[in-house]
Amino acid sequence: MGEPQRIVMKFGGTSMAGIERIRHVAALVSREAAAGHQVLVVVSAMAGETDRLVQLCKEAAALHDPREYDVVVASGEQVTSGLLAMTLQNLGLDARSFMGWQLVKASGVHGNARVEKVESGLLDEALSSGQVCVIPGFQGISEDGRVATLGRGGSDTSAVAIAAGVKADRCDIYTDVDGVYTTDPRIVPKARKLNQVTFEEMLELAGAGAKVLQVRSVGLAMRENMPLRVVSAFEDLPGTEIVAELGEEMERTAIAGIAADRNEARITLTGIKDRSGSLADATRPLAEAGIPIDMIVHAATEGAGQSDLNFTVPRPSLAQALALLEAAKDAIGYGELKSDNAIAKISIVGVGIRSDPALSSRMFDTLADRQINVLAANATEIRVSVLIGEDDVDTAVRALHSAFGLDDQ
Repeated sequence: MGEPQRIVMKFGGTSMAGIERIRHVAALVSREAAAGHQVLVVVSAMAGETDRLVQLCKEAAALHDPREYDVVVASGEQVTSGLLAMTLQNLGLDARSFMGWQLVKASGVHGNARVEKVESGLLDEALSSGQVCVIPGFQGISEDGRVATLGRGGSDTSAVAIAAGVKADRCDIYTDVDGVYTTDPRIVPKARKLNQVTFEEMLELAGAGAKVLQVRSVGLAMRENMPLRVVSAFEDLPGTEIVAELGEEMERTAIAGIAADRNEARITLTGIKDRSGSLADATRPLAEAGIPIDMIVHAATEGAGQSDLNFTVPRPSLAQALALLEAAKDAIGYGELKSDNAIAKISIVGVGIRSDPALSSRMFDTLADRQINVLAANATEIRVSVLIGEDDVDTAVRALHSAFGLDDQ
C-alpha cells in the first residue's frame, strides 16, 4: 500500500459538472483517504458555470468594477466545494469545506491576481484531526480585503500553491484527458501520451496554448519543485508525470510536443517615431492593465526615421488593448493602429532544441513545403513559435507532428 502521504487532488469543471460526477469525484477522494493518506481537494466550478457568471457581469455593466466581478465569478467554486463536502460526509468521511479567502493571500489586479501566501495553519490542523479538506480553487483574498480571482484556469495554480503551502508529497491534477499528449488528439488522432514531461517543457507547452495545465501553475510547481501528475478523472489509467528531469525514456524524441494557440490577436502600430523609449511607451499601457503581450516584432524603416511594431495579445483582451492604445496615441506617437484576430500561434517544444539548432530549420522547411506563410517567429532555449493564419492551424500541426516523428505507430 505504501507510506501514507499528504496529497492534493484537483478536479476541473468537467469533473464537477452535476451531482453524479461529484459523487464519482467523492469516490476517488474516498479511495485515497481509505489508503491512509491525508487528502486536500481543490475544485473548480461546474463546467460552463464561470462562463455563465461572466456573461451575467457583462449584461449588468459592459465596463464593470473588477472587484464586483470577482465577487460574482468566485461563487461557482463555493457551490462545488460545499456540494463535494456534503457528498463526502454522506460516504462517512469527516470532510469540511473552506473558502478561498480563508487560505490564499493574493496580490495584483482583480480578475488576474497572483498567489502570495497560503495560510496553512488551518489546513494542518484539519488534516491532523483526520478531516478531508475541500477548497475552492481560483480565488483568494486581496490586499484590500476583498475576494480576488486568479484568472481563467486559476484552480490549477490554487492547487499547486496549496500543495506547496502544506508541504504535500504530490499534487494530482484530474482532468477529462488521461495525461499530456504530443499534441491535441482532436487534431492529430495519432498523438501519443507522454509518460513524463519536464517542468520546462510543460511550462512552454502551457504558455504556447496547450490547455492541460495553466501556465502559472506549472511555473509555481517548478519553483517549489512540487511533483505533479496529470491523470484522468474518468478512467483508471496511468497519467503523465511533470518532473524536474526526464528518466530513461527510450521512446522520447527530441521534441516533446506541438502546441497550437487560437486565442491570439495581432496588433500593429505603424509610423512610430524611431526614438529611444518608443517601445516602452507602446507597451506600458497594456502592462499596467495586466494584458500580456507576445510575438513582438519591432522593425525600423531604414532612412525614414520611423518603425512598425507588431505583437500579439490574448484575443479576449483585444478590444481593451485597442482602447488603451488609442487613448495613448499622442504619448506613443504612432500613425495607424491595426488588428487581426484571424491568426494563431504554433509551437514546437522540447529539451532537444537546446542542443540541435537544425530542429527549428526543420519546422520552417515543413511549413514552407505546405505553403504556409509565417507572419512572425520567436524562440526560447526549448521552444520555437510561429504566427500563421488561423485557417492553416490543423494542416500545420499535422505536418509538424509527422515531421518530428511524433505520430503513434
